[in-house]
Amino acid sequence: MASAETAAEHERILREIESTDTNCIGPTLRSVYDGQEHGLFMDKLEGRIRNHDREIEKMCNHHFQGFVDSITELLKVRGEAQKLKCQVTETNQKLQNDGKEVCVQCRLQQRNIATTIDKLTHCLPVLEMYSKLQEQMRAKRYYPALRTLEQLEESCLPQAGSYRFCTIMAENIPRLRTHIRDVSMSDLKDFLESIRKHSDKIGETAMKQVSLVLLIQVMCLSLTRTVLQIPGAQDLVDFSPVYRCLHIYTVLGARDTFENYYRKQRRKQARLVLQPHSNMVRPLTALSHALSDLEDHILHTTQGLVNRAYVEELWELALSKTIAALRTHSSYCTDPDLILDLKNLIVLFADTLQGYGFPVNQLFDMLLEMRDQYGEILLKKWNQSFRQILDQDNYSPIPVASPEEYQRIACQFPFQDPELDKIPFPKKLPFSEFVPKVYSQLKEFIYACLKYSEDLHLSSTEIDDMIRKSTNLLLTRTLSHCLQYAIKKKNVGLAELVQIIINTTHLEQSCHYLEEFISNITNVPPDTINATKLYGTSTFKDARHAAEEEIYTNLNQKIDQFLQLADYDWTAAQGGAQASDYLSDLIAFLCSTFAVFTHLPVSISSTHT
Repeated sequence: MASAETAAEHERILREIESTDTNCIGPTLRSVYDGQEHGLFMDKLEGRIRNHDREIEKMCNHHFQGFVDSITELLKVRGEAQKLKCQVTETNQKLQNDGKEVCVQCRLQQRNIATTIDKLTHCLPVLEMYSKLQEQMRAKRYYPALRTLEQLEESCLPQAGSYRFCTIMAENIPRLRTHIRDVSMSDLKDFLESIRKHSDKIGETAMKQVSLVLLIQVMCLSLTRTVLQIPGAQDLVDFSPVYRCLHIYTVLGARDTFENYYRKQRRKQARLVLQPHSNMVRPLTALSHALSDLEDHILHTTQGLVNRAYVEELWELALSKTIAALRTHSSYCTDPDLILDLKNLIVLFADTLQGYGFPVNQLFDMLLEMRDQYGEILLKKWNQSFRQILDQDNYSPIPVASPEEYQRIACQFPFQDPELDKIPFPKKLPFSEFVPKVYSQLKEFIYACLKYSEDLHLSSTEIDDMIRKSTNLLLTRTLSHCLQYAIKKKNVGLAELVQIIINTTHLEQSCHYLEEFISNITNVPPDTINATKLYGTSTFKDARHAAEEEIYTNLNQKIDQFLQLADYDWTAAQGGAQASDYLSDLIAFLCSTFAVFTHLPVSISSTHT
């Protein structure tokens, strides 16, 4: 039993040896030596070897004839192979001899191609850079073109070598720089010419925008400048020519030349465009605004092109020219509405430029000077209005047929008479149309003075004082002279003089209403310390006294005329039986005259009677 197992194990080991790589049979052989029947294994191994030898011999016998035939064939082709070898050797030698020169030429071409590629590799950046430069020049991108020129000159050309086209490019670079400088300067000149032509439109547009913003801010007090952005010069003007020229001259190392040229040209422009002409007030202020706005923008968007001192110098020039033109224009102006428009324009102009940080005190000082001129023009205008009212008045009490008419007059003139209110309609007011019309004109004058004082940055007290002083001039000079004119003119009757006395009495009583009216619109109490008082009471008293004196004079002249016409015998011993006709007429005249006096207030009528 053990012998069968051993034989099976040896068979397995032999198969493993036959099928396993010789490098891996160490463990298999070791298992044989570890066993006890290694002699038996050797017998089996030798038997297996003999079997394999017999199989090899059998196979060799089977293929021997084919091997012999193959050797015979090889012996037959050996001569042909030798002949072929000789032919191949000859052909190779011939090819070597014939291709040697071609190979040399090819090698030379390869070396030339490699050298050409290397040179082109160094030249291509130059050509590409120059092509880029030409494209930038055609597109008028001069500042990038300068940078390209700088890179071409400092980097690309030295690396490319000393080729003819590089020499031509190097010689052309200064001409290109000069061309770029000239073109940029031409663009700058076009820009300066453009803003010279359109400065008035630029300034006027900006001022209109500021006016609109100020109006909106007045209507909506919660809105601030941070919400409502005021369009500046950058929104109306393209400054790229200035920036481009500045950058180009900086790169060219001629920044100082550019700065001096720019400042010189702007000063020259300022003197030219600010020359005063007729009907040029609005354009002149717009031009001044444009100059200041443009230079302020240049100041804040460039580094050193202009400085604060230069901008202030230019502003002083523009301001002096503008103020001189405004003074000249306003001195010939006789229309108060035009003066008011001029004032509003100057205020808008000043407020706009004050927002840029420019000093505008001189403008407001000039406005205060113009205030006196405006007051004189108003006095002349109201002098004509008062004279027209006096000439057109019928010097008769105003008939009132209905409460509506009474209310209309009461709205024009503060009249209160409890006794008259008890009388049914129709009835008559004691004064003529002259009274409510004059009172309305006084209020209109006060409003006109107030309009000028608005936006002048004055306190309420200053405005109140200005209005009161102007109103006093109107009362004491203009209205007083007009009343004297009405009283002293020829052919004025006693009835007209009596009506003037009544009218001035009611106007005198209304003076405190004017005081209240001024206080209400200026928000300054009438009892404020150092507040100017109106002289209306004394004005109307003087006019009334003048009318009374005129009545006395006319009565005395009339009595003298009656007595001079009568032929009296002043030496008669006794009087006649009846009165003279002239004396009767005189008494009738005096009776009718005294009847007119009944319309006067009691204190005045008793005096005349």
